[in-house]
Amino acid sequence: MSIYPDTDLVILAGGQARRMQGKNKLLQQFDQEIQLLKIYRKFCDEVSKIWVNSYRDCTVYQKIIPEIQCFSDDQEGFFGPLMGMKSAWSHVQADFILFIPCDITFIPAGLLSKMHQTLSEAENSQAVFISINEQNLYPFCLLKRESLATIEKHLADNQLSIRKCLDDLKPQIVKYENPISFHSINSERELKQYREELQILSGSKSN
Repeated sequence: MSIYPDTDLVILAGGQARRMQGKNKLLQQFDQEIQLLKIYRKFCDEVSKIWVNSYRDCTVYQKIIPEIQCFSDDQEGFFGPLMGMKSAWSHVQADFILFIPCDITFIPAGLLSKMHQTLSEAENSQAVFISINEQNLYPFCLLKRESLATIEKHLADNQLSIRKCLDDLKPQIVKYENPISFHSINSERELKQYREELQILSGSKSN
């Protein structure tokens, strides 16, 4: 039985991936397996449902994982992750959503439980996000349903910054350290460097 309230997972994959030549990052293999499977296997036993926020390839996702569910942004165009977060609440019935970027490389163990605990200890907070090596990963966050009103206000004001929106939600931070520098992959160059770091780390562990 879960030690925290019912929570859905939403994978944010609604971007254009311009610096990756338009490749669908959720279907790319950065390390041992494609991102979709890596994220799914990490959380499938910890959340109620898993969704993908994407404008393409839903049939591909469901061919790989039949129970995965998909939705696109409420508004056409590319308005960034904040629009995906707003759109999610139209589909999710749970009162908590864990949002995760599709290009994440490091997913700490026990993450969701720790985020829920942190959020429960801060009564006035509606959000908690993670920080890795002092780098804030705002799209990797746990939100309460009450956050929707603030998200909608920011979007109505054409304010698309996740950081600024989360600032209004009195966010908490869960901090982690990781020997790998790249916590998300935004370009082919970063992917190359990430793989090089993995090889170096693997070599040092085997010695």
